Order: sequence, then structure tokens, then C-alpha cells
Amino acid sequence: MSKLVSKWNYPTTVRFGQGRISELPDALAATGIKRPLFVTDPGLAKLPVVARTLKLLADAKVPHGVFSEVKPNPVESNLAAGIEVYKKGKHDGVIAFGGGSALDLGKLIAFQAGQTRPVWDFEDIGDWWTRADADAIAPIIAVPTTAGTGSEVGRAGVVTHEATHTKKVIFHPKMLPSIVIADPELTSGMPPFITAGTGMDALAHCLEAYCAPGYHPMADGIAVEGIRLVFENLPKAYADGKDLTARAHMMSAAAMGAAAFQKGLGAIHSLSHPVGALYDTHHGMTNAVFMPYVLAFNRDAVEDRIARLAAYVGIKGGFDGFAKAVLKLRKELKVPHALPGLIKGLDMDKKRKNLIADMAVVDPTAGGNPVKLTKKAALALLDKAIEGTV
Repeated sequence: MSKLVSKWNYPTTVRFGQGRISELPDALAATGIKRPLFVTDPGLAKLPVVARTLKLLADAKVPHGVFSEVKPNPVESNLAAGIEVYKKGKHDGVIAFGGGSALDLGKLIAFQAGQTRPVWDFEDIGDWWTRADADAIAPIIAVPTTAGTGSEVGRAGVVTHEATHTKKVIFHPKMLPSIVIADPELTSGMPPFITAGTGMDALAHCLEAYCAPGYHPMADGIAVEGIRLVFENLPKAYADGKDLTARAHMMSAAAMGAAAFQKGLGAIHSLSHPVGALYDTHHGMTNAVFMPYVLAFNRDAVEDRIARLAAYVGIKGGFDGFAKAVLKLRKELKVPHALPGLIKGLDMDKKRKNLIADMAVVDPTAGGNPVKLTKKAALALLDKAIEGTV
């Protein structure tokens, strides 16, 4: 029993359901935000969904600013620019609106705007989060418009250190949004590529959390139900973007993945992070490419767990059946089977491969892999993902 020691956390208040975006002014009032900064990405900023949401604020006479300088993989210069706008506008909270990039950057702006130390001092290492001035962290309302990262119920944000091209996870308990508005109608405009990539990100979160070592039965239970929801609903959402029932279930799966991965992630993410930082690939789609190769690498450590998972999801054949189901799902969603299909003109020399492997083994997510990720193993997995050999 001495090994049955863990620490458990749960998501925040989530207002879930169609049409609940109309409650945004009420959510602001509930959190005490009077002058929010609306953070989104440049693509969304041009779409009617943002115009309609900003009209809700205008109609409620809520003074607000807008910041949309957010890259698909946010970098520190995006954060610095957002903080400048936040301070100049004398804002007192953030509405983080969009996919994982906008949600992460919005949370980071709310966190970092009141700090005096560099953001890198709060990387998710040990108790570095205690260095932050907790009283200076602004409240956050998160409004996801994709169904993948689950950042809306997470206590961290990912930002790329531009000098080193490394993704850093910045953590603090108060980065957890005070209120989440999860309205599946907001996801109906997602193109198929983004639906597939974000959905596979949710699957990666649930799968790696379930396979991570450690004692967290609640995370395991959340993860397996999230995986079932993905397998049953992602193909439907991909085929028909206006299937709001499937969209709603995918929003649930995304939040469930983020709630579950407090237990840990693994080599899918630790390989995806450096590839995304160096090649600016879509995070979820990169996870999807690496998924079957990492699953095969971990087989000896997770075979029995995956067999139980397959039975719950309704997949026959134990580990092999589940692995085939992952490949089938990827093919159905037009996920590239290998990295060259994701990165056009890919030509990795030995030096670049070594750099990715070095970055992967020190990534914070590597420690959650059920099989130790050595540099040799990372290089072998990278080669398999390039060659398409499972």
C-alpha cells in the first residue's frame, strides 16, 4: 500500500451546452472582471463567431480590448505583446477564446502580467510555481472553440522559448480558469483538418494519461471514457461539422483528457513538442502521427492495460485490436502516416535528429512514459515515424 500515494485535482466550473456563450457577461460578473482583455487567434478574429461574441460584451456595456497576435505555437514575443496590451488597456482579467494556442496564451497573459520575474522562472519544474506572486494573477474565463487541448480546464500554458526553440510548460494552480463556457455551437465551423487534429490531441491526452505509471484511478476512469467518446464521435464530427451532438461529446472528451493528464503524459508529447517547435506543425496532428509508433514502443509495459481499455471501448483483439483501431481512425481522418506527409520537403540530417532526441528526453512529459525514453529510443522512434514503420 505504500505506493498508493498520489495528488488529485479536478476541473473548474464548466457551463456546458449549446447557446451558453450568451452567459459570457454573467460569467464576467461572477468572477469580478469589469474590463476584460479578449484573447484569440488572428484567424478566429476575422470570423463572425468572434464578432457575435464581442457584440454580447458591447450590448452588456462591458468595456474590453482585443488581442489576437497568437501563433499556432505561441512564442514569448506573443506573450510580451499581449502583456503590453493588457497593461496599456488597464484590464483586470482575460477572456481566452479559441483553440489551445489562444487559451494557453490568454492564461499566460493573465498569469504573467503581474509578475516581476521572467516567465521561464515558473516552468513546471518542482515547486517553481511557488515563486509567483499569486495575488497578482488575474482571473480567467476560458471559451474553447475546438475540442482537443482541454486547456480550458488546465493549470498550465505552453509557450515556445524562441532563443532555444523549446516548448516550455508554465504552471500555477491559479492559471486554472475561474469559469469555462463550453458551447459546442462554437466548434461547428472548424474545418475537417482542425477537427481531426484537435480530436486526436484529445485522444493522445486520454491515452497517455491512462498508460502513465502511478496511482490515479480517477484519472484512469476519466481517460477511458474520454477515449470511448473520441472513437465514437470524432469520425462523426469529422464527416459532418454541424453534428452538434458529436461536437458536444468531443468537447467533453477534450476536457476529460486535460483533467486526466494530471497523472502524466508520455513520449507522444515529448516527441511532438520539439517537432512542433522546430517545424511549426499542428500539435494535435503531430501527436496523431507519433501515436502508433509510441504505442508499439510501450507495448510490454501497457499490453494488459490496453486490453482492458479495448474491452471497455468495444474493440476486439486486445492490444493488437486497439493498435489497429488507432491506425484505422488515423486513416479515416486523413492523418499522415509518417512525418514526411505532415512536413512537406522533410529532410532531417543526423544533427537535426539528435537535436530532436535531446529535446524529447528532457521534455517534462517524457517522465510519464511507461517505458523510459532514452535518447537511443527517441532516435529509433523518430526514424520509425519518418519511415512509417510501425
